[in-house]
Amino acid sequence: MTKLSDTQLVILSAAAQREDRNVLPLPGSLRGAAAAKVVGALLSRGLIAETAANSQTNADAALTRIWRNDEGGRAILLHITDAGHAAIGVEPDGGDSARTGADEAPKEAPVEADPAPKARTPRTGTKLAELIEMLRADGGATIDEIVAKTGWQAHTVRGAMSGALKKKLGLTITSEKVEGRGRVYSLNR
Repeated sequence: MTKLSDTQLVILSAAAQREDRNVLPLPGSLRGAAAAKVVGALLSRGLIAETAANSQTNADAALTRIWRNDEGGRAILLHITDAGHAAIGVEPDGGDSARTGADEAPKEAPVEADPAPKARTPRTGTKLAELIEMLRADGGATIDEIVAKTGWQAHTVRGAMSGALKKKLGLTITSEKVEGRGRVYSLNR
């Protein structure tokens, strides 16, 4: 099952309940860069989609119906997809989940979303790069070995592995107990 934040769940649930399946308006406190980040994440996962309308209506600052305008000035709407319905455990009630409202023009081909951001990689020569190198080496590394090499505290090493490596870089770290050495961590190749 797709893991969603509380904000994403609220947005998808509200869109699923609307007759036109429009994602907008977003929750009241979600504006600006935060709104763009949440919508971007939902778009990249295919849970919502952009649809260009024939109308030339400008997007409004309150984001009540229209997300943005394309290069030609056409209104771009956001709607929940079948995958979005499935992610929240709701069956779309017949028909296409990409319907537009009665006041909107019929939909055209979906507008391609911006490409997903490039995978993040740490700069060379940093302690994080050093940590990755140690975990990729044959035999992996223990927390004590990493502490000795980087000068970090043990809790910082654990935090870097779970936060920067697992969550941000998407790397998979495994651990196993090795006799005479203790718990050894390594990166899957």
